[in-house]
Amino acid sequence: MTTHHLSRRTFLAAAAGAAVPPAFSRAGGALASLVPNSPPSSAENWKDAGVIDLSRSPYAKLKTVPVHAVVIEEGFWSQRRRTNLDSSIPSMHDELVAHGRMNNFLRLIGKSSAPQTGPVYSDSDIYKWIEAVGFSLQSGDQPGLRQTAAAMIGDVVASQESDGYLDTYYVGDRKPLRMLYPTQTTGHELYNMGHLLQGAIAYYRATGNRDLLDAGIRFIDDFLLPNYGPGPNQKGIVAGHPEIEMALVELYRTTGKRQYLDLAGYILHGDPRIPLRPQQIVYMFCGIPFTDRTRLEGHAVRAMYACCGATDYYLETGDASYWKTLNTLWNDLTRHQIYVTGGVGARETGEAFGDPYELPNARAYGESCAAIGNMMWNWRMLAASGEARFADVIERALYNGINSGMSLDGKTYCYRNPLAFDPSGDSADRHTPNGKIRNPWYDTTCCPPNLERTFASLPGYFYSTSSDGVYVHLYDNSEMNWRLHDGNGLRITQRTRYPSSGDVKLTVTPGTPSEFTVYVRIPGWSPRNTVKVNGSAIPGAHPGEYLPIHRRWSANDTIDLSFDMTVQPLRANRAVNDDRGRIALQRGPIVFCMEKLDQQHQEEAKHMCDYVARLDAPAESHFNPDLLQGVMVLEQPGTVVSPTIDRGLYFPVTESEHPTETPTTLSLIPYYAWANRAPSPMQVWIPYTKV
Repeated sequence: MTTHHLSRRTFLAAAAGAAVPPAFSRAGGALASLVPNSPPSSAENWKDAGVIDLSRSPYAKLKTVPVHAVVIEEGFWSQRRRTNLDSSIPSMHDELVAHGRMNNFLRLIGKSSAPQTGPVYSDSDIYKWIEAVGFSLQSGDQPGLRQTAAAMIGDVVASQESDGYLDTYYVGDRKPLRMLYPTQTTGHELYNMGHLLQGAIAYYRATGNRDLLDAGIRFIDDFLLPNYGPGPNQKGIVAGHPEIEMALVELYRTTGKRQYLDLAGYILHGDPRIPLRPQQIVYMFCGIPFTDRTRLEGHAVRAMYACCGATDYYLETGDASYWKTLNTLWNDLTRHQIYVTGGVGARETGEAFGDPYELPNARAYGESCAAIGNMMWNWRMLAASGEARFADVIERALYNGINSGMSLDGKTYCYRNPLAFDPSGDSADRHTPNGKIRNPWYDTTCCPPNLERTFASLPGYFYSTSSDGVYVHLYDNSEMNWRLHDGNGLRITQRTRYPSSGDVKLTVTPGTPSEFTVYVRIPGWSPRNTVKVNGSAIPGAHPGEYLPIHRRWSANDTIDLSFDMTVQPLRANRAVNDDRGRIALQRGPIVFCMEKLDQQHQEEAKHMCDYVARLDAPAESHFNPDLLQGVMVLEQPGTVVSPTIDRGLYFPVTESEHPTETPTTLSLIPYYAWANRAPSPMQVWIPYTKV
């Protein structure tokens, strides 16, 4: 087992000598005839990887199910995914072209005379878009989209240099800056390549086309590995912006080439030859041994991506020091750093984590990419452990802090996702020009294609398999056609109106009747639950755990789940200054917010804080099919509190404000749906009174 006490050279040499994990037996294909008992040809195996391929990862308790094996049917997520495919991905392609992102490649192959445009990380925008296409094609062929992506890939590959280098920013006069130590910390060369590899792998698994994948391999094999690493004739290497680590591990999983895993481990371990200031190590969340980290700090996306790469490394090596550190950081996340929406990153400065309990609302950064990184990290932690606490975080982030990032029509995006907002500019910043929180384009346009690849890959997050059965993580109308580890085919269908309703019916049909365990997730937000199998009650449904149901399963066996959808008022720890004396309302996995345009007595309420919730009566909920494409609406009893006399900014505590209190009903919509109508003030955390 490697630890950070080894020298860097000894560390990598030891890793290179380790045995490659034995291949996991892949038996059967998708459940077409319910008897997939003959193994597919090796030429077809590329189709069967999940969002990440854990089929041969020795320390993954759970194995991923391919995107193509799960069909999300008409329901909550189908509408979102349809918009993503029909509106978001095509319109983002047009935005990328209009803003010169492809011209950066075309000018290198003589197809454009336009100058280089965009920041140093602009190439990654194209790669994330290709990844979104790749995951979309894994759910079904889209000939026009595939042809568009193939043409773009052809131009990208044609721009690669003979030594394998590929980055459109560091060319011409900037060529001497390539991979210099200052460039590595800020230049995003490895970040761009990491996204190329992820996009290439997703596209390869959808189509079998290796063109972009082979270009990425050439960069690693011909340019990076010979020149950068621990050897005496090699130069130092630092990620700068973590991303390359998880991409290298996924490349190892795809090719079986151990050097990629070893290089990821070396980068995670840090290279002492590169001089870094303490603030750089904090901000970049790399450059020292990952296992020396004790808290989340610095740039939130970098920290989340570093945790993803470190978890990937653990899943392949089983290094206990990594698992210890990952759990330490996860505890810091969930106890001190995560918003009720699943968003992370409190500060605009540095797009960074703050101090423990530093969770401002109006100034919340909550970058969409950071919430996605949170989901990606927890997906890996879930695979390593099989523990529902990680799935609960995935669900919270997905339904709220991620889902809020894309408008309902799929054409505008939130870069940051605050929990209070005033379009007059009180809470605006560089990512809210003219008070608009949603925009079709940002010069740093990392979030839009990141959201698109997440929604495109969503079917791959619903289920996992294990040595003894299958895990059900997420709930929506869907059908899984896959197989157990012994090769027996398995179909699971879900029928539900989740998250509007807490009732879910699972129908389990194995190819051949057999004994195995179905693990159903009991959400941590649901205090009262019932589970029935073929009509008979099953005990042991505890919040925040998987309920294992072990039996001999036959065709059309049913599991009926009922979760508690009572509206829950939530309070924050008193150390969270912005939330003291306030509540947030949650129903099921959905966090709600108030937009002023929905409220009564708007003239009396000069500020959103003038609306006060009364907790002596519960909120009522109803579904409004005509509002915001159909949403659940909460009606919470409350008052509008307004002073009769304006006493100025400060006054003695002995002087009463003599406020008037007007009874009202507070109207709340899901947080993910805010800012989809006319500009309006918004708040998640609401002042409250118990009487």
